[in-house]
Amino acid sequence: MHDLLIKNAQIFDGSGAVPTQGDLAVAQGRIAALGADLGPTRQTIDATGLALMPGIIDNHTHYDAQITWDNGIAPSPALGVTTAIIGNCGFTIAPCRPADRELIMRNLTQVEGMSLDVLRQGIRWEFESIPEYLDLLERQGSTTNIAAFAGHSSIRTYVMGADAPKRAATAAEVDEMKGILEEAMRAGAIGFATSTSPAHNGHDGIPMPSRLADDYELRTLVGALRQSGHGVFMLTKGGHTKIEFLEELSVESGRPVVIAALLHNKTNPQAVFNDLDAIAAANSRGRALSGAVSCCVLTMDFTLHSPYPVEGLQSWKPALGLAPDAFKAKIASQAFRDAMRAEIAAPTTFRLFNGEWDQVQVVEVADPAHAHYEQRSIADLAREAGRDPLDFMFDLSLAENLDTVFTATLLNSDEDAVGRMLNHPNSLVSLSDAGAHLTFFNDAAFGLHLLGHWARDLRKMSMAEAVRRLTGQSAAVYGIKERGLLKAGYAADLLLFDPASVGRGPKRRVNDLPGGAGRLHTDAIGVHGVWVNGVLVADAGGLTGMQRPGKLLREFSV
Repeated sequence: MHDLLIKNAQIFDGSGAVPTQGDLAVAQGRIAALGADLGPTRQTIDATGLALMPGIIDNHTHYDAQITWDNGIAPSPALGVTTAIIGNCGFTIAPCRPADRELIMRNLTQVEGMSLDVLRQGIRWEFESIPEYLDLLERQGSTTNIAAFAGHSSIRTYVMGADAPKRAATAAEVDEMKGILEEAMRAGAIGFATSTSPAHNGHDGIPMPSRLADDYELRTLVGALRQSGHGVFMLTKGGHTKIEFLEELSVESGRPVVIAALLHNKTNPQAVFNDLDAIAAANSRGRALSGAVSCCVLTMDFTLHSPYPVEGLQSWKPALGLAPDAFKAKIASQAFRDAMRAEIAAPTTFRLFNGEWDQVQVVEVADPAHAHYEQRSIADLAREAGRDPLDFMFDLSLAENLDTVFTATLLNSDEDAVGRMLNHPNSLVSLSDAGAHLTFFNDAAFGLHLLGHWARDLRKMSMAEAVRRLTGQSAAVYGIKERGLLKAGYAADLLLFDPASVGRGPKRRVNDLPGGAGRLHTDAIGVHGVWVNGVLVADAGGLTGMQRPGKLLREFSV
């Protein structure tokens, strides 16, 4: 007898094939059969008018810290995610010596917009090595399935200590890092992740440690994946890191490469397509390179306490890490502002903020006397005041002790261009960043947005293709076995949804982090059921309880 029968569903199997109408049976956590007249069952759900697909695989998350205090990894399961890959960009919390815990947390506070107080209260430091961290995850369980990258910055810090973000490694230090990575791969890491992005700065504005790695270090560590016999190399690249070099690493290691973060910039509209074309050329030569793209407009709330959108600018570097009074003096300086204006005006291949002041709005003021500024653009406000936009924004923030909340539409705002990116044969729908930037950013519902906005509303792709992009494609790229497809014998990771209404709700703030701290949240629209390994974890009302049926994935096919 089956445990569950979902009847009369429009079935999208994750392969991109035309959907069929039929039933799906689940037994002992796996898909038992698809078709009609599948036999007796303990529970039946009539899915007339609804669609059934594999659960979403979120391949770019940062739940590494949160999962130690919240193994439900809210909000992802309620948003249709049944498998989450953590450790992206190499920003992990293992390995970590006890003496380095504060530094690791402070780095996350800066680079991933996390609250230091939340991290101090929340993280369960019951590990030092990567195998011990994986064992903790397996022991405590999780709502979704989890796969974890070994992270370059943490490995580098473990080996080099305070020198990690300051200099190149010696050959002996690289060899020690290689040994740690090989140990992690034997323990079941999904691969090796790193970043060369200039936007990725840690505590006091110094670069994240991985940014100090030279070519020898990268070649050695990525080459270790060949010896492991499995694993994906994931890199968030800076403009100086060329696709040709990453192709060389793929050739030398024999491993797939996932390249993030490919986002469209209206001030340099061809740059992302040049990268995608270079990735396509590498694939034509038999490589396995994928470009991680987002289906969401990159919009971020921020204050000048932590202005992530501009922290990658070279002209912002003198302000990083300053004490509050010195910081305020710096951003009040005419010379500092002029340097910023000059850099923003200069063309470049990629940066988050490009001087589009009409795309920056005042969200919330601290002084009621400024309430009339809210929900208006900096461009309009500066024009009315006869001021330069940068001066207007900085002076408003200074007048409010840096507490003014702004929002910026940064990248991916050209829907025609993003549609082209999403349909590129070598792009990978990704970059939710779930678990990071909790105070000012939340794209955890990216999958529902792809289904509702891009497939149904804009018809930039078929619903079947959107499902494949969220499920079967990621499973194939990352070597996630027996998931990502609706197929007999595969794990029963399922998403039941209404194709007529599926989407993401408006963002709102909830206070459910350790210590009552807040984060941005978006609700699911049109989700009727989410099953992980055959267990219902969410329905139309959200999460269903404390079930933790997810598995720590340790074995992969690529």
